[in-house]
Amino acid sequence: MEQKYLELLAEKYNTEEKVATEIINLEAILNLPKGTEHFVSDLHGEYQAFSHVLRNGSGKVKDKIEELFKDQLTKEDMNSLAAFVYYPEQKLKMMKQQFDDQTELHQWYRDIIKKLIALTSYTSSKYTRSKLRKALPTAFIYIIEELLYKVDLLENKKEYYRKIIQQIISLNQADKLIVGLCYTIQRLVVDHLHVVGDIYDRGPKPDKIMETLIQHHSVDIQWGNHDVLWLGAYSGSKVSLANIIRICARYNNLDIIEDRYGINLRPLQMLANHYYDDHPAFRPKLQPGEELSEDEMLQITRMHQAITMIQFKLELPIIKRRPSFHLEHRQVLEFIDYDNETIKLNGKTYPLNQPCFQTINKEAPGDLLEEEERVINQLLFNVQHSEKLTRHMDFLMKKGNVYLRYNGNLLIHGCIPLHDDGTFASFEIEGKAYSGKALLDQFESFLRESYANKRVTDDLATDMVWYMWTGEHSSLFGKKEMTTFERYFIEDKTTHKERKNAYYYLREDEQVVRRMLAGFDLDPDTGHIINGHTPVKEIEGENPIKANGKMIVIDGGFSKAYQKTTGIAGYTLVYNSYGIELVAHHYFHSKQDVIKNGTDVLSKKRLVDKELRRKKVRETNIGEKLKQEINYLNKLLEGKYVR
Repeated sequence: MEQKYLELLAEKYNTEEKVATEIINLEAILNLPKGTEHFVSDLHGEYQAFSHVLRNGSGKVKDKIEELFKDQLTKEDMNSLAAFVYYPEQKLKMMKQQFDDQTELHQWYRDIIKKLIALTSYTSSKYTRSKLRKALPTAFIYIIEELLYKVDLLENKKEYYRKIIQQIISLNQADKLIVGLCYTIQRLVVDHLHVVGDIYDRGPKPDKIMETLIQHHSVDIQWGNHDVLWLGAYSGSKVSLANIIRICARYNNLDIIEDRYGINLRPLQMLANHYYDDHPAFRPKLQPGEELSEDEMLQITRMHQAITMIQFKLELPIIKRRPSFHLEHRQVLEFIDYDNETIKLNGKTYPLNQPCFQTINKEAPGDLLEEEERVINQLLFNVQHSEKLTRHMDFLMKKGNVYLRYNGNLLIHGCIPLHDDGTFASFEIEGKAYSGKALLDQFESFLRESYANKRVTDDLATDMVWYMWTGEHSSLFGKKEMTTFERYFIEDKTTHKERKNAYYYLREDEQVVRRMLAGFDLDPDTGHIINGHTPVKEIEGENPIKANGKMIVIDGGFSKAYQKTTGIAGYTLVYNSYGIELVAHHYFHSKQDVIKNGTDVLSKKRLVDKELRRKKVRETNIGEKLKQEINYLNKLLEGKYVR
């Protein structure tokens, strides 16, 4: 393989000079400051808030403006310029309405273009010209490069530069240039984006988040439990499919399924109307400002019940054919006394609150009715033939992993299952025990196998994807059990409690976190675990920075459903060549407020870890690849593959 690669390299670099030039180029790049990494987590369909955080780089756009213009602009002007960079089209429209005189408008154009050129130059200072060129708007590359790299000590080209800007304005190209520069600045401020899980469920626009990520210049994803649920549904797991429809019904988001992904819910609606009626526990949870008519509320409530009963039925055969999952205690439909409307759980009997078991055969509770079977099969067919969903799931698989080791840090959405003593908990798969990194590798392998064999709906790989959603030793769930049934039908809230894996309290212990980093072949002295999944209750004084800075939890409540609990609207993390900074965010009201008033959603920033010396590209994942490339190029010279 190495020989073949060297031969391919020789075709591209077919002279000694070309090889030497590329070695010089790559060696130089290794000594540039590392690019800025941006970490977000638990987006849960909240597109507007996510889009704004992406546009402002968690405050890094504002930081660059303040560094560059602190002695030239007022705070109000800097806020206005920042809003311009975030939302250039809307801000342009608003600004242009303030000018009746063309001369004044043209002068304003010249001023804003000069500011944006200066800001582009400043934000690109640690990149090569080649990398900057790729970020520039294609139509204006030549013009922008002329303005960026102008050197005129003798003023020979003063008129030349003035004429470039004048012609841009007179030919009505100023708006396009300004918009292009703003998006270039957004892109330059953040070199790489990490999404640490849970793009889907609860919020209304996960599809728009996915479209944004597909267009992003550099991104990776660590799958969250909700992402794996969607991947599982697309891979053929009917119980995962029932779960995603149930969650969409619960949060009044069925339009995601039907309107955004084009999956026909009419058969489910007809089934629901035939068997179910109103039920308080199944009414959708509405956000402030959301309204539904009585008919809409009743329809969703019926569908919610219908798909939930299908879900509970589909769980039973999996639990029975996979005893290694140890989920016997979740065969809830078989624990019900249907005549007395009670259920026995963990040796105690509880009354059931308004049971709706019209479609359940108490002699064989796991059996689907013929209508239910038709509905779930049709839904699965529609899911797997949705062009938009296929594109999104393919991207999620291509860019995603269960965990990622990147620049010395471990990125993981959920947890690394632990025993109470801090050692890795093991889980048996096909007679062999796996723990730690090896267990997570197994989970990812099964998910990829299931995704590659979508027509198979009841093999071990597909069942394992569902286990990743609900199993005790799943790194994405990390709880003793999922008490969905209890929350719908039992009033005693003690039955609702889901006991977390030891990981969630041991992650406060620096020594435990160090051992976990070492278990993933990372340096405990310099590495960190970056975690999502569990909302940090800042309102109660919980600190997202744990284990003496070795563990950073960045789920702070992007999802509106969590914001009363967390007291904030999400954490993000920024890691540049100087260190790691945690950013908390206020609730995002609207982009109109940002455009009009220059307000932002940043709260407070906390330094997590400061580099003793500025970190360079050579110390990163990209640096390792470049060093390997340099090694091959040197072999190319030595092996006389070039003339």
